[in-house]
Amino acid sequence: MPTLHAFANPARFLKIARPLTPALFWAGVVLVAIGCWAGLTQTPPDYLQGETVRILYIHVPAAWLGMGGWSGIAISSIMFLVWRHPLANVAARAIAMPGAVFATLCLITGSIWGRPTWGTWWQWDGRLTSMLLLVFVYLGYMALARADADRGGDGRVPAIYGIAGSVLLPIIRYSVVWWNTLHQGPSIGLTSSTIAGSILWPLPIMLAGFTFVFAAIVLMRMRATLATFKAEARMRRMARA
Repeated sequence: MPTLHAFANPARFLKIARPLTPALFWAGVVLVAIGCWAGLTQTPPDYLQGETVRILYIHVPAAWLGMGGWSGIAISSIMFLVWRHPLANVAARAIAMPGAVFATLCLITGSIWGRPTWGTWWQWDGRLTSMLLLVFVYLGYMALARADADRGGDGRVPAIYGIAGSVLLPIIRYSVVWWNTLHQGPSIGLTSSTIAGSILWPLPIMLAGFTFVFAAIVLMRMRATLATFKAEARMRRMARA
């Protein structure tokens, strides 16, 4: 906890975030470029899905970050409610927009992948429906956070919403196990995978690249929010003078 509260000071946080943001962003861009090159030119087509299997290099990282983003919101919300960490609320709100974008990208790439594989753009199965609900939950969080800020709230209501929304994460994760749907079952595990290694190897590169870009975007949004707070505080001091 002392380490956690060491970053409660915005000045100390910004001192680290300023150089870290471009480092993460450009490292992510390089890794995504390498991953795209490898996935498009250095891997064979799947014996059943053909060239469409290459969508997994975008679809899987998008799903990972769509769910990981909400995990970040939930953790930040807990930190804000329990320890009143001043930057936790800022972090949660900064995560919401990129998390929603990646969750939406997951749905879009899934639909593109599903059209030649399932013969339809959309199917109301457990995985797709629960991921769509996550997108709506993201939108609800952003609307609630903005309304709370506009009325001068203390941030508790969005934080409680952020924790409550995490109930969707295990549903998304295990939906293909709990219900018999069109979506394929778990194909990548911690110790094994049903995807051939000759196809799978660029995926960790893409995962790392998109994660770095995601982290850089969150840091940029946090810095922008802190700059807005600083400007508003200065305006209030000038108005009182």
